[in-house]
Amino acid sequence: MPTTSKTRTKAKSTADKTLVIKRTFEAPRDLVWKAWADAKQAKQWWGPNGFTAPVVELATVPGGAWHAQMRGPDGKVLGQHGVLLEIVPPEHLQYTFIWDENPDDELLVNVDFAAHGGKTEMNFRQTGFSSVEERDAHKDGWSQSFDRLAAYLRQVGSHPSVR
Repeated sequence: MPTTSKTRTKAKSTADKTLVIKRTFEAPRDLVWKAWADAKQAKQWWGPNGFTAPVVELATVPGGAWHAQMRGPDGKVLGQHGVLLEIVPPEHLQYTFIWDENPDDELLVNVDFAAHGGKTEMNFRQTGFSSVEERDAHKDGWSQSFDRLAAYLRQVGSHPSVR
């Protein structure tokens, strides 16, 4: 079937509204996986700079729910939730992502972890954005969260008893 300009435009539009972040963490894959899959650890890095995560509840089985609350520097609480669709420890997570204040806007997140020696390459992909601006806002937030994750992994990696 020939590709039409309408098909190309739709594909480009979808790609423009897809967030892809690749990061390499200076930590073994099992440690990175635990930082994602353990709610107590996720609380330590979840959210952009200046935010805390007083609530992080994570599902550990497909079909299970997750919920998090981030508290901003201004005290405003932002809730988010979803359902875990796929889990393949320690290499893959897929889940829905919904802001509590916008329950009709469901995003899909895929996170893959690949071991490279003592390092971990993470491929993060979030789809379903209604606009490039929304995608870019998530890119800023996730990028800061992943910076915090990298710092947390350095801290935990230097203190094996914390793992």
